Amino acid sequence: MKETPEARVRILDAAERLFAERGFDATPTSSIAKQAAVPKGLLFYYFPTKSDLLCTLVGERLDLGPIDATVLIEPGDPVRALLNLERKLSEIQADSPVLRVIIWREQRTHPEVRAKLREHRVQVQAVVERVLRGSVLRPIAAGTLRTAAVAWVAILTLRPPADHAGIATDDAAPDLRALAELICAGMGATGLA
Repeated sequence: MKETPEARVRILDAAERLFAERGFDATPTSSIAKQAAVPKGLLFYYFPTKSDLLCTLVGERLDLGPIDATVLIEPGDPVRALLNLERKLSEIQADSPVLRVIIWREQRTHPEVRAKLREHRVQVQAVVERVLRGSVLRPIAAGTLRTAAVAWVAILTLRPPADHAGIATDDAAPDLRALAELICAGMGATGLA
């Protein structure tokens, strides 16, 4: 059996598309192998179980890598800083728009997905805290900062994807500026325009 890195990527791409369309449980590995144009044995070479495939998919494609918080900071304008971060996260995750559908659906039934989503939230929360700390012009209590970061992360990660369950993008999109303003007002932060 000939292994190639391209085959592994094709398997992950096929799994991502099919899991998003059908759900994890309704997607047989034979369909993934067929769509990836690989023998089923090669799929199992890379991913011994279908759960391993899901864990790898979520683990690799949800990973943000390093984010330079300093370029997102807006001294005196924490609202703009939060919106900068949201835009940056959207850019990073633009390569995998259907991954959000998978996470939204599978986190309820797969502890591995739930654990990876929890790690993701912790990583994003740390960035939010750094961005807010650099953008607010006065000292902020650590607990207040943490709470604001948790709220922003919840807004960004817990909202359902617009294309999930027939939700129209225009109707479902929250007013992120208004939510950022609400969070910053709750911190007593300055720079609310």
